[in-house]
Amino acid sequence: MAILVTGCDDNRVYEQYTDFEKGYWLVNDKPEFEFTIQNPGIRYNVYGNVRNAVSYPWSRLFMTYYLQDSIGNQIQKNLINEFLFDAKSGKPLGNSGLGDIYDHRILLLKNYQFAKPGKYKVKFEQYMRTDTLQGILAVGLRVEHAEQAN
Repeated sequence: MAILVTGCDDNRVYEQYTDFEKGYWLVNDKPEFEFTIQNPGIRYNVYGNVRNAVSYPWSRLFMTYYLQDSIGNQIQKNLINEFLFDAKSGKPLGNSGLGDIYDHRILLLKNYQFAKPGKYKVKFEQYMRTDTLQGILAVGLRVEHAEQAN
């Protein structure tokens, strides 16, 4: 699976996942991803990636992302509401991976221009009404060049 993620992709600046080995996302687990922007003169798309099993018990996922600069200043914060399953039919959405596993790429920032070069960090926090989100297998971050994005 890692080969598929790290294969040839000219758009990608950064992409990484945090796996939840036991198949659930605990409310205290707040995955963080640090990446470097070398050219702030161009625009970027930033995505949250979610990998879930069909055992996920709800149709939607609520999560908050926090974008911070290299000294920890919060630049962006937003609550995301994403459907993982069709609300009426219950059919899984996203790209099918292996069997009952689905991947979702959730647009967080479109055509975003970073203020300066350097390190940035994105942190994710699940924002559901339960401490344990069964069926969430991994959360990740993808940063890509917006000019070349499909």
